[in-house]
Amino acid sequence: GAGWGVSYRHSQICALKNSSVIMSCTYTYPTGYKIKKTFWTKTHKNEESSEEKKENEKFPDLSKDPEYSQRLQYLGDKQKNCTIRLSHVTQKDSHMYYFRFTINKPDKKWLGHPGVFLTVTDLQVESPERVTEGDSVSLTCKSSCALTDRATFIWYRNSQPLTERRDRNNQLLLQSVRREDAGRYSCALQEHTYISPAVQLSVTYPPKNVSVSISQSGEIVERDSVTLSCSSDSNPPAEINWFKGGTFVGSGRIYSISKISSDHSGEYKCKSRNKHGEKDSDAVILNVMYPPKSVSVSVSGEIVEGDSVTLNCSSDSNPPAEISWFKGGTFVGSGRNYSISNISSDHSEEYKCKSRNKHGEKYSDAVTLDIMCELLMIQ
Repeated sequence: GAGWGVSYRHSQICALKNSSVIMSCTYTYPTGYKIKKTFWTKTHKNEESSEEKKENEKFPDLSKDPEYSQRLQYLGDKQKNCTIRLSHVTQKDSHMYYFRFTINKPDKKWLGHPGVFLTVTDLQVESPERVTEGDSVSLTCKSSCALTDRATFIWYRNSQPLTERRDRNNQLLLQSVRREDAGRYSCALQEHTYISPAVQLSVTYPPKNVSVSISQSGEIVERDSVTLSCSSDSNPPAEINWFKGGTFVGSGRIYSISKISSDHSGEYKCKSRNKHGEKDSDAVILNVMYPPKSVSVSVSGEIVEGDSVTLNCSSDSNPPAEISWFKGGTFVGSGRNYSISNISSDHSEEYKCKSRNKHGEKYSDAVTLDIMCELLMIQ
């Protein structure tokens, strides 16, 4: 009849961490014997011992080992099937495992040698740290050994499964990468609970969505403090430069003006720049309000009695000022120009204008009209 022997379906098994492993096994022995005990035992892979030493060595029964007893299930029998299931395997379970049986006669025992070498692997995502927008990138889900069971790989980005990425290829190819592809990537096997540690994929791209905001929501008045902020979406972070008109005025995300004056009125924009490109914001206008200043009256040429004369009031203000005219201390008119027709000596007096807006008022210096009398020659 049959001789002594143990046969294993796989001599080497590569299994994923936290999974269950089936070690399929059959054994034979001559007729006339009765199986007394069956159990699995282990040694280290590199352990070498003579046949004689193996025979005399006491192999521990794993079902009685606290590290295995709750995880090992004997699926075989006492006739020919010696299959086991080992659950929740970890890297510590990487060993050479053997089936051993004894019969009802002294000194009759058999060790199935060579046994089954189990390697337990985790998964690691291999990926470049960064990729430029528009390029392609490949991520690999790596194991330390070739998995014995054919597996379907699942990919996750920021803990969310990429449902369209399920196949038996352990690579994830991202073509024409977008900014939205950046994140923490991990991988797993379908129907397994273990998920690899996540690795960060950074997508680099030139500045986009560049804009300027102003700290003041309302009117900007002379001597206020104003802060301009430049917002920019880019990776790596961009260098920011500020321009008034076409002239460089500063750098950094924030451009501050303390005690603002009318000289600061104008168009401002920021330029965002990194190694992938640059982009300008739309311009914003600073319109600084201030009370009248530099108020003066002008009158042209020599004034001769009987002429028509126009006085002009010059004033710098924002918003534009309301102009009032005074002769001596008496109000005589309004508007930028004050006209006198058929002027006479009665008009000889000090004139001045007052420039006024909601931020203040200012008088010009007084001017005196020096009226020349025209002499009539009688012959």
